[in-house]
Amino acid sequence: MLNKQGFDLWAGDYDRTVQLSEESDSYPFAGYKHILNLIFNEVMQKKESNVLDIGFGTGILTAKLYENGHKIVGIDFSSKMIEIAKQKMPKATLIECDFTKGIHNSIRNNNYDFIISTYALHHLTDQEKVQFIQELLPLLCERGKILIGDIAFRTRGQLMECREMYFSQWDDDEDYFVFDELDELLNPTCKLEFQSISHCGGIIVISKK
Repeated sequence: MLNKQGFDLWAGDYDRTVQLSEESDSYPFAGYKHILNLIFNEVMQKKESNVLDIGFGTGILTAKLYENGHKIVGIDFSSKMIEIAKQKMPKATLIECDFTKGIHNSIRNNNYDFIISTYALHHLTDQEKVQFIQELLPLLCERGKILIGDIAFRTRGQLMECREMYFSQWDDDEDYFVFDELDELLNPTCKLEFQSISHCGGIIVISKK
């Protein structure tokens, strides 16, 4: 798992690394552009919405939303990535903090139409994901949605098949989403939907019941 210093060093080449994996339709970023496009289109259904982006990186997705009039609040723990994103979104509220240590206090004061996260939450353990999502739910506006695009599988069996296929590249320090298991843990408190986009990527939509 990359730490803050690792992401700072990776910042300049991050977009290119993603592009190469996405173009070759291989783990971990197969389906990346499709996932971002679907989340973009979902947010675009509401004009000038309030968007919270967890782990926005270089701002590939949020910059497009920013350009279309959405109000962006973002958190990321890489100062270098924030510098890159700030050039694209000078009036956005971009906060440097480590979401693995919980939600930044300034974020708790707002409500959001959409809370989005792409390829970031797999740095949390499965139990931490559940706790983090439960903390995010009260921040949603009425009919708001959490949109997670990430390395994700419907079942544990599908994850293990992918791990075997990419054994030499697989990162065992990261905890990828297994929708059926997440749904079982969160279902009493919220509604979950899953859309598989590639053999190793998908979108999880979470809303209040």
